[in-house]
Amino acid sequence: MFTLLLSAIVCLGLWSIAPAAHAFENPQLLPDHPTNVIDLANNLTQIQEEKLDKDLGAFEQETGWKLRVLTQFDQTPGRAVKGFWGLDDKTVMLVADGRGGNILNFSVGEQVYPLLSRTFWVELQTRFGNQFFVRDNGEDQAILQTIQTLELCLRQDGCSVVPGLPREQWLLTLVTSIIGGVILGFTAQPRKAGQGFAWQWALIFSPLWGILFISFGIGPVVTRTSEWLPLARNFIGFLGGAIVAFLLPVFGRLNSEDAES
Repeated sequence: MFTLLLSAIVCLGLWSIAPAAHAFENPQLLPDHPTNVIDLANNLTQIQEEKLDKDLGAFEQETGWKLRVLTQFDQTPGRAVKGFWGLDDKTVMLVADGRGGNILNFSVGEQVYPLLSRTFWVELQTRFGNQFFVRDNGEDQAILQTIQTLELCLRQDGCSVVPGLPREQWLLTLVTSIIGGVILGFTAQPRKAGQGFAWQWALIFSPLWGILFISFGIGPVVTRTSEWLPLARNFIGFLGGAIVAFLLPVFGRLNSEDAES
């Protein structure tokens, strides 16, 4: 009991002298000159920061949309940036903070949501802010590619999904296409003598293989890119899976006949 009491007293003493939380509001961290980029975490080179600042200013003059970038690590100006930048309903502020699992966060104005839905922001965050993308490309590219995507979508009056098809996402669509084809092939195998193709069973299971192929295999591709090659590969994967699954009984009979002979 005495040991527990002593431990509690020590912990309380350490807590009382512990420094304030890192993420505090400090207007003194704001620059003394107008800028669209505040790079407190030094995620960008000086050349990248200057070019991004210039591009964001030109984008605002062209479209009326405000894009602002704040990077931070152990300190942040907090709410002081709202007055510094005059954040309003037509503003998107990207906050890059490397202390969490995903470095990207967004403060989005109300007039932006009709053009870019909440699911768009989730996909944007997970595509460019995840640890794997940052590890392979760097925090600077996570920021720059995110801004480029936002500029593209705001120029074309909105996006339902994040443009572009990463290789990892395409591989997932390919896998679902192949699985959809395999299900179609298995269900279409003849079950009666003289039957060539079991259309009834294929139609019964069409919601399953149709969702896998059309919704998860084709939909994500056509909504994110106009390239034909990923689409063609998914069609080939679907047809290949269906043919192989459909002909499995034939291969089985041939193998058994070879074994008997």
